Amino acid sequence: MSVPPAGNRQVSLRGSSAREITRDALLQKVSEERQLRSHLRRAAAAALSIQRIWRRYYVIRVVSEQLHEDWKLLMNQPNIDMTTQWISRKMLRPFLFFITQPSSWYEGQQSKTMESILTCFKIVLNSINLTDASKNFCSFAVGMPEERSIWLYQAKKMISLCSFILARCDHSCCKDGSMVDLTAIAMRLAVSLTDCKTWKSLKSESSTDASVETLIEYIGTCQSGTYNCVRQYIKCLGPHVTSKKKSSATATDDHFLITASAITLALRPFHSKKAERGTDLNGASKEYFKLVLTIPYLCKCMPPLLLPALKHISVLQPCLNIILISKDKIFEEIIKLEKSEVLAVDTTVIPCSGWALGNIVNLATNHDDLSSSGCFIQGLDFCLYVDVVNCICQNLLENFEKSRGMSQSVGSIAFHAETSVAEEGDDTNGSHSMRTLFMDLLKPIYQQWHLRKLLMLAKEDVSCSRGTNYDPTRLLKLSDVVCFYYHMLRIFSSCNPSIGPLPILNMLAFSPGFLVDLWGALEMSIFGQAVQNLQETEHDKQLSTSNSGEQVSSTRQRRNAKDAATKWANVLQKITGKSNDSEEGTMSDSILISKQSDDDALTLWDIEAMRHASEGIGKDLICMIYLFCAIYGHLLLVLDDIEFYEKQVPFTLEQQRKIASALNTFVYNSFVQNGGSYSKPLLDVAVRCLNLLYERDSRHKFCPISLWLAPARNGRIPIAAAARAHEAAFGNFQGNNISGIPTRSSVLTTLPHVYPFEERVQMFREFIESDKASRRVTGEISGPGPGSIEIVIRRGHIIEDGYRQLNCLRSKLKSCIHVSFVSECGLPEAGLDYGGLSKEFLTDLSKTAFSPEYGLFSQTSASDTSLIPSNSARLLDNGIDMIEFLGRVVGKALYEGILLDYSFSPVFVQKLLGRYNFLDELSTLDPELYRNLMQLKHYEGDAEDLYLDFTVTEELGGKRIVHELRPGGKSISVTNENKLHYVHAMADFKLNRQILPFANAFYRGLSDLISPSWLSLFNANEFNQLLSGGLQDFDVDDLRKNTKYTGGYTESSRTVKLFWEVCVFSFTSSK
Repeated sequence: MSVPPAGNRQVSLRGSSAREITRDALLQKVSEERQLRSHLRRAAAAALSIQRIWRRYYVIRVVSEQLHEDWKLLMNQPNIDMTTQWISRKMLRPFLFFITQPSSWYEGQQSKTMESILTCFKIVLNSINLTDASKNFCSFAVGMPEERSIWLYQAKKMISLCSFILARCDHSCCKDGSMVDLTAIAMRLAVSLTDCKTWKSLKSESSTDASVETLIEYIGTCQSGTYNCVRQYIKCLGPHVTSKKKSSATATDDHFLITASAITLALRPFHSKKAERGTDLNGASKEYFKLVLTIPYLCKCMPPLLLPALKHISVLQPCLNIILISKDKIFEEIIKLEKSEVLAVDTTVIPCSGWALGNIVNLATNHDDLSSSGCFIQGLDFCLYVDVVNCICQNLLENFEKSRGMSQSVGSIAFHAETSVAEEGDDTNGSHSMRTLFMDLLKPIYQQWHLRKLLMLAKEDVSCSRGTNYDPTRLLKLSDVVCFYYHMLRIFSSCNPSIGPLPILNMLAFSPGFLVDLWGALEMSIFGQAVQNLQETEHDKQLSTSNSGEQVSSTRQRRNAKDAATKWANVLQKITGKSNDSEEGTMSDSILISKQSDDDALTLWDIEAMRHASEGIGKDLICMIYLFCAIYGHLLLVLDDIEFYEKQVPFTLEQQRKIASALNTFVYNSFVQNGGSYSKPLLDVAVRCLNLLYERDSRHKFCPISLWLAPARNGRIPIAAAARAHEAAFGNFQGNNISGIPTRSSVLTTLPHVYPFEERVQMFREFIESDKASRRVTGEISGPGPGSIEIVIRRGHIIEDGYRQLNCLRSKLKSCIHVSFVSECGLPEAGLDYGGLSKEFLTDLSKTAFSPEYGLFSQTSASDTSLIPSNSARLLDNGIDMIEFLGRVVGKALYEGILLDYSFSPVFVQKLLGRYNFLDELSTLDPELYRNLMQLKHYEGDAEDLYLDFTVTEELGGKRIVHELRPGGKSISVTNENKLHYVHAMADFKLNRQILPFANAFYRGLSDLISPSWLSLFNANEFNQLLSGGLQDFDVDDLRKNTKYTGGYTESSRTVKLFWEVCVFSFTSSK
């Protein structure tokens, strides 16, 4: 007989009426009953506790109200002898009891409570002003120990009450001014209690030091609530309170008195006797930093007369020290503070650490917004200032990334911030103004005097003078200044709601010598001392060769001298820190366009220090690379080719090659190794700077081809695999890229130039073959046969017939086309289309349609036969549609591998590739306009004498159309201050705005057959080479190897052999 499991055994409760249950059920039932009894016990205990609390509250309330009534009767008695004992025991003791009860501040009790407080405070103030010690309340502070204890207790209570009243004083809500009067009396009392010099009966200050110092120390603690109440009061003031119109019932003097008294009370711990003796102020400093320095736009809320008190070094220095000592704990408490103020717009838009940053920058500097001049406050420890700002910036950036999931970067090529706090969610007017006020606090950061002072101190190796044990041997270094502006740049790009990081980038890019010094530090870190010495030796040799050879003509010398006299050249000379006389001569074209591609050349340009990307370098070097790429990428936007190639400012061409090789190696290996914790913001600016250098090199060579290929010389992904990765990466990221920088899922997507052009052409053909294969799977016809597209083309109307029959097909144009020609006589031409006729059709159609005589396209200049859409195409009825159709024709030619007999202007191709055209591209489109703009840019006189404005006139169809280069451009004259903006605005109109409608139409047609991801592999010159072939000699052997024979012919046929013999021995490459 088997025994059932223990859990299933039946338990007998005995008795004839009892039902047997399992053991588990019984245990569960007992447990539930035990929990029920425990719950009932807790409920009973809670009920008793609530009753006890309620009874206590009720009794205290009744007693408080009774005491309040008795106290009022006492105050109304005539001829009271108000001695110190009476004030302390008869008046203050019951007063402090009932006035601190919550019931005294209920809606119906407020007026009576305020009257009582006003009466009591006036009596105490009058007592303090009496010279009779027996009637002066503060005489207790110098009395017996028991009297001093009583005085200290009651003084603390009154300080807390005064602070509480201060927090309730909201000027905007005070209608009758009674609350303002009460607050003014309360602040006078608080100031008097903490300043023994106001005690008239005092004969010696030394006897009161202990009591007053204890009271002042209490103010700096969190128990007093003083700083919290000061914070609430100042936040109610709001920015620019001094300019607001006040109510007639309130005196302006009272507002200033209250604010001044509140600041005086808050600063008491920093000016006490203990502070003068060097006593630890960590407690007060921590509370002051957490609750006062995190007030939004603190300096904007304060009357100007009070700012020097807040900026005093005795106040600011301890607060900066405490950040470095207890930063983790302070930031934790600040987070708790933010959570308690979660409904406040100012702390949800900008975290408290952000307001602390802005306030510290404002308090540490004295600056003039109008003249952009300023200085640091006297006695500031600059090492401490930089360290604290860096510390707060790190915390602020971490908050941004955690709370908003932000991605930081510097800006797109169109001078806009990439991803900012302003773009997260709906940006209301309140949050926009809040960010504007926050960025206004950081205005000293993007003024040049601020940077110059820090750089000067870094070069002088200024040490800290802080009065703590925190790294007393600390020296201010260039890396500290770099980290400072690295953090600031990221914050500006995140928080600036309108123009992103432009203010700080403009300041850094045009600060004399800073960019050159920054590259010098980077060069030493990346290439080492040996390479630096070698470069200096080669530099001296080149100078001596250049001087002895005297190869520069006198005309060139006069032009350079004249350019150097202009304002723009002077600025650029300051950037380089040298004059034109010390520049290197331009290197020979044979060196610039060196095509050396052997292993030695590839190894030379693969920089060893950059092979491990951000994982192999320190944080300081990461900050340097980030800041350099951001600044130089910004400067490259305005450097023209004369400055870059001839004057070689801010860097020589040799230095430009070093910069390009270092960035190329760094970015490539960052993608391969997936970067580190700093990879996202760093790679964004590095890729942007690298692309600007590569595009300039594509237009005018200054780097050897081996430089761009060097990082991927070993272990390059096979062509097919790279093509698949590129297609997947581009498809996943398309449409979501705000910054214009491709995704990092594929090296080929971001750095196609590390693959040789020939390999990228193979990838392009791989994309097309893959597309054809996928179309065959879906049943589409991709080759000749009965299902191909049949069209009939009249020889005299090839464009009209092609447009009518093919334009509507869109992407179906990928299918095979079967062409039948009709002669000019109207008779069908004999012949079967096995590919030759369709090729002839595409070639003849494009030759006719792209001819300048047809009116859709025109040549850029007489010397340059490259094509660009003609403005007169707008006048045609279907001009834009025809350009869109021609985009499909070009797409069909690329899809089928048919070479056409023309090429497009690089300006037009750049727009097709989704890229921005810069000033120097204008030289290929309109050389005369480019020369005029360059003359204006370097014009020495007053630009207003030229009578230009921000408009451009276009002649179209016999009409003159005026376009404004910026809103209200007709009324904006070109001056020396804005002429650089005019030059770039004019170039932008010609190169981007004017051509955009045509480029968009052509792109729509082209993208029906050719995916944008396929074209992203090439630059403008490579696109033309892909379209019309290169300039290399005709390779007969290659043609012979790739020839396919039909119609019964083979390679061994006698006719074929004779043909190749004639080609080899009789024809030259040109033939």
